[in-house]
Amino acid sequence: MTFTVKHSLPGRIRIRYDKSKITRQQAALAQSLLSVQEGMTDVSVNYTTGSFLVFYDVEKLSEKHIKAYFSALSEKYLNNQEMLESIGEPREQESLLFNLAVMTAMHYIKQILPLPIRILLRVYSLAPRILKGAELITSGKIFKSEVLDAAAISMALVNKDIKTAANINFLLNIGNIIEDFTKKKSYSDLADRLLSQNDQVQKVEGKTERTVPLSAVKKGDLIAVRTGNVIPVDGTVMRGEGLVNQASITGEPLAVEKRKGTSVFAGTIVQEGELFVEVRAVGSQTKVQNILTMIDKSQQLKVSSQVRSERLADSLVKYNFLLSLGVLLFTRNMSKVMATLMVDYSCAMKLASPIAVLSAMKEAAENGIIVKGGKFLEDASIADTVVFDKTGTLTAATPAVSRIITFGGRKEDDVLATAACLEEHFAHPVAAAVVKAANERGLFHPENHAKVEYIVAHGIATTLKGKKLVIGSRHFVFDDEKVQEPEELKKIQSDALKNGESLLYLAEEKELIGIFAVNDPVRKNAPEIIQKLHQSGIKNCVMITGDDEGAARNAAKITKIDHYISRALPEDKFNYIEKQKKLGHKVIMIGDGINDAPALAAADTGIAMGDCADITGETADIILSSEDGLEGLYKTRLLGTGLMRKIDVNNGGIVAVNTTFMLLGLFGFISPSLAAILHNASTVAFSVNAMRPVLAGKEGV
Repeated sequence: MTFTVKHSLPGRIRIRYDKSKITRQQAALAQSLLSVQEGMTDVSVNYTTGSFLVFYDVEKLSEKHIKAYFSALSEKYLNNQEMLESIGEPREQESLLFNLAVMTAMHYIKQILPLPIRILLRVYSLAPRILKGAELITSGKIFKSEVLDAAAISMALVNKDIKTAANINFLLNIGNIIEDFTKKKSYSDLADRLLSQNDQVQKVEGKTERTVPLSAVKKGDLIAVRTGNVIPVDGTVMRGEGLVNQASITGEPLAVEKRKGTSVFAGTIVQEGELFVEVRAVGSQTKVQNILTMIDKSQQLKVSSQVRSERLADSLVKYNFLLSLGVLLFTRNMSKVMATLMVDYSCAMKLASPIAVLSAMKEAAENGIIVKGGKFLEDASIADTVVFDKTGTLTAATPAVSRIITFGGRKEDDVLATAACLEEHFAHPVAAAVVKAANERGLFHPENHAKVEYIVAHGIATTLKGKKLVIGSRHFVFDDEKVQEPEELKKIQSDALKNGESLLYLAEEKELIGIFAVNDPVRKNAPEIIQKLHQSGIKNCVMITGDDEGAARNAAKITKIDHYISRALPEDKFNYIEKQKKLGHKVIMIGDGINDAPALAAADTGIAMGDCADITGETADIILSSEDGLEGLYKTRLLGTGLMRKIDVNNGGIVAVNTTFMLLGLFGFISPSLAAILHNASTVAFSVNAMRPVLAGKEGV
């Protein structure tokens, strides 16, 4: 790519490119490829000016590195058709000033045209508003702001004041353009913020796998998708077997078996198993559509304050008409009547409330929090109970193996290598701890076992060299798999209980061969977050975990949580939440694992940690940042309460300001045209206020 550096500071550089040689789609591809490079903190592109603005970590990169990255963007990448198709065509950026300038120019040009043409154009421009008002009246929807507008224009025409009618219509059109632009921009900003997340996939290259960005995957590549992960592409299964939940595509409630030769689709979830998929069509555009669909749905999931705003706005329209009728009867002054008709509460209330919701969702996204609807922010703000998962939620996402106990004369390294061979396929923190321990010892653990079967909340079963291996919880290994208990088992379990350790058991052919004691340290800020939640109005913080009593008690003691339940199955979390809801409590559930999905769905607000399993993220209403951890939970609470307060304050202001305008029109201090200008200006002002950030200036955020 040919480029020039226009401006450079440590950590920030602006690059200009030749728009005649680089298309918008190629620039978007370049942005995607640059964004995933280590050390890049943010990459944005302005298609109008033909420039990139790059922010980078000065400890990892320099200006020289940035230039090298741009130089490496050769035709090999920028002309790659598969990669370009995965990016799609960037959306056009709409210009508010240009649209207003065109509308203003057309309004005044009409006034110098010949009279017959001027009359035709005015009829053409005024008719839609009058007809819309008539349509609403005939359908019984009299008390609507559109009827008020139609009435004001009609009265001006009856009064033979065509110029005033045209001016009113012109000002209403300007208001509509500004309102549409404001709402679209809020919508677009939210979509762009959500789309800035970089999806990663497991690309298979020979006998190895490599994590690559989704944008780098092309047709014909082979990718691996395992239990709990979303399939990111359309493709064909080349090997492996699995159960795939296709509800997002077909609506089927039950998972469908997939094996070699069958097709899979982007957005579906591998509920169980392992699939190696040859890419037929990259799913980044599916992701775009899914996000836009999510935002559309989110606007249907209205907060109660927004619903109240809309109902209040509609109910106040009748008083506009009554006031105008009174003015007409007592003053016979058409100018005053039109001035009162030009002011209503509906426009501002119906615009400011959804913009406030979209703005809050965007602010959440800026903090790494994905909110799937304003309703969930409201539910989070009024909740009085929070149910926490333990592992990966209240505790750090990186538990560590503290000690290994072996049996039958086996060596620690051999047992650890075998366990790592099984656990490396799963993203659960305990599995990661085993794999990390093996890597730290430099142990090689080749994948020469049969298909791995994952039993949710229990463990893993497979076959290695003709022998059955199981690894998992005490209940799974000893109760379900009937593995023989060694004599010293009770003492080992007692010691672990005192130490607050979790135990992972590995058995071969019904014989225990190893126990892994895992320490899962509590997140450093967990006690502080729980204290803040209590201060914000949460009455009950509960931890429900599948871990043993010792680990649960130790974590509860450190975090000062109100209540805990240990050795719980997924259905126990679900049942507890259902019970609390029946008692009248509003419940937040926060977790990260596949086994948390039923509880997340049952809660009033389901919140997933940022590094959660894909199926958990799909089920949750809100997904936190993987960097912020539990801090995101408190931010979500503040965002919800701030959003509710903002909508209520805005509504009060709208009623006060517009009532003032009505009175000014009633007493003849303002004309109908000035009333329309002031009304539109106040609507824009309240919409701008609705965009103000909630978290700015909040202590501890």
